[in-house]
Amino acid sequence: MTITLLLNIIRVMGKVVLIGCGNVGMSYAYSLVTSKNKVSELVLIDVNHKKAEGEALDLQHAAVYNKTRVKIKAGNYEDCADANIICICAGATQLPGETRPDLLNRNYKIMSNIVGAITKTGFKGIYLVATNPVDVMTYTVLRLSGAKPNKVIGSGTTLDTSRLRHLIGEVTSIHPKNIHSYVIGEHGDTSMVPWSCSFIGLNKVDQFLTEEQCSQIVKQVRNSAYEIIERKGSTYYGIGICLQDITEAILEDSGEIKTVSSYSKEHDTYFGMPSILSKRGIVRTLGLDMRPIEREKLDKSIKAIKDMCNDINFE
Repeated sequence: MTITLLLNIIRVMGKVVLIGCGNVGMSYAYSLVTSKNKVSELVLIDVNHKKAEGEALDLQHAAVYNKTRVKIKAGNYEDCADANIICICAGATQLPGETRPDLLNRNYKIMSNIVGAITKTGFKGIYLVATNPVDVMTYTVLRLSGAKPNKVIGSGTTLDTSRLRHLIGEVTSIHPKNIHSYVIGEHGDTSMVPWSCSFIGLNKVDQFLTEEQCSQIVKQVRNSAYEIIERKGSTYYGIGICLQDITEAILEDSGEIKTVSSYSKEHDTYFGMPSILSKRGIVRTLGLDMRPIEREKLDKSIKAIKDMCNDINFE
């Protein structure tokens, strides 16, 4: 192994603490230890400590086949002090027929307890939030933690964007990696797609899709979670991969663009927008040159998030 390669491995590896060992959390953890493996230490925290211990043992056995070693254990909040990233997946599960806003009050109480315990450790790293409604919960973490906005990141519309690109790829028979289209705004029913800013390769998406096809794809993206929940109870593989992708972009200091939930000073809230990620968190959020009607849809989505945030008593 060359010195340069060794230095690169040391530079990108870091410590991650996962809070919440449910389906989402463990899909994320499994993705972390079986992918590029940029994590040197993974700590699992759950209200059910025995479950966390069992999950840690299972992951240890899976990690044997990785080229680099990763320390995996069940821990407690003291392990947060020197972590690079804390990923919060704990929360009440979205039930069949339940909307994301319905989760608000239940998950706010859970988040208050978690963030309170983390801040007592003196944690200075990056918060990565996946608990729904994710835009509201990310804003909640910002308010409760006192951290800088660039260090509090939500999974946002990364999963929605993944679903969008998959569906466009299905219709056009083009690989999703060559599709540059985003879902922005709320991770929820008011999300929108700025089609005027969507490209396939170097060409505008309207050269491949009709307005009717675009409209149908948006409906499918919005309904995807509900369809999965109806059939299997919850969604977790997709968001697990998205969280892993965000984590590695941060640890690698990659400068990749992800539609994470980012803080807007103008609106004093979080919502999904294309944002540049680095080891410092969010470097900046990219603006989109949208049509007026698209801007109106985004404003409506932001208002929906703001309305939920205003229902929370942060005192």
